[in-house]
Amino acid sequence: MLWNFKPQARAFRYVGHKDVVTSVQFSPLGNLLASASRDRTVRLWIPDKRGKSSEFKAHTAPVRSVDFSADGQFLATASEDKSIKVWNMYRQRFLYSLYRHTHWVRCAKFSPDGRLIVSCSEDKTIKIWDTTNKQCVNNFSDSLGFANFVDFNPNGTCIASAGSDHTVKIWDIRVNKLLQHYRVHSSGVNCVSFHPSGNYLITASSDGTLKILDLLEGRLIYTLQGHTGPVFTVSFSKGGELFASGGTDAQVLLWRTNFDEMNCKDIIKRNLKRLHFDSPPHLLDIYPRTPHLHEGKIETVETTETTVRTPPDKGEGICGYFLNPSLTTSECFPTTLKKKTEDMSDLPSESQRSIPLAVTDALGHIMEQLNVLTQTVSILEQRLTLTEDKLKDCLENQQKLFSAIHQKS
Repeated sequence: MLWNFKPQARAFRYVGHKDVVTSVQFSPLGNLLASASRDRTVRLWIPDKRGKSSEFKAHTAPVRSVDFSADGQFLATASEDKSIKVWNMYRQRFLYSLYRHTHWVRCAKFSPDGRLIVSCSEDKTIKIWDTTNKQCVNNFSDSLGFANFVDFNPNGTCIASAGSDHTVKIWDIRVNKLLQHYRVHSSGVNCVSFHPSGNYLITASSDGTLKILDLLEGRLIYTLQGHTGPVFTVSFSKGGELFASGGTDAQVLLWRTNFDEMNCKDIIKRNLKRLHFDSPPHLLDIYPRTPHLHEGKIETVETTETTVRTPPDKGEGICGYFLNPSLTTSECFPTTLKKKTEDMSDLPSESQRSIPLAVTDALGHIMEQLNVLTQTVSILEQRLTLTEDKLKDCLENQQKLFSAIHQKS
């Protein structure tokens, strides 16, 4: 359902998925809406009255989450087939898969600069992936439970995980350490959302409550009890003045915050400047992943509720490409690609290029073969998943048989 918050509130109802919808997200420009479903597909919708959609099929099991990169060029999807898949949004093509998890992947999120992906799985691990070399570069494990949800903070230096063991954890990915550990819920935590300033974190839990944590002071500051059942999702608005939550009581609740808006806006501007894709590295960026030589020692703060380790307007024209892929990308995404178009102005025109026609045909043939290979890999993934499931069932049946024989003997 797509809601319009004008005085006469109305909603658009989009139908296409054949099973439960598990995740939705707008693209940064707001011209596309991605959705994941247990029907093993991902759909891209045009958020207008007609709501046309395009279907992506590559996963061989239910898809748990979708996430756009900050520049809107890529989409990451996490699935119960134990993989994370990355898609190109301009060409609407599957790019590559990330495999290292040994159980269902519940969530995958891009870092603010798009260089990393964080994922969490029921194998009780959280993995950090480098999108350049497509390798797992970091791994956090937990012996008690698994993470239901994970996300980067606004400046990309930390990640927060929502645990099935009722905990919320903040990890510093530069020094690979657990910074803060909260035990404020009485049931599993299903989702977290950072305030755009990065100073606050809101959590949603199966205990029916929302809780707001002050990350600077390392303590719980608000408990919200508007829902009458487990709360499964929560998210701050882009400016941080609102947040929305939803759960099993079939309600979507919209909340207004009372944080210091002036300070929040200043911090947001500072983060945006530092996260510009063409800006030089900053001291607080993800790389290098080592502590500064002059930083003080990490202290431990004990509180009654937490144990904390703290260091010192879209337009209709934008949708044209989605309906007609033959349109140029500069026509479809003017805001995102304006600078790229300017940078390419110095390149020779099509008539001035000296690329032989044979080379162009060869490249087209290679692309066709790659598409065939992608489909073949997808089929092989599906067969491998079925084989693993059957082997697991056989092992379980064998164990039951041995137990029965042992009891009789």
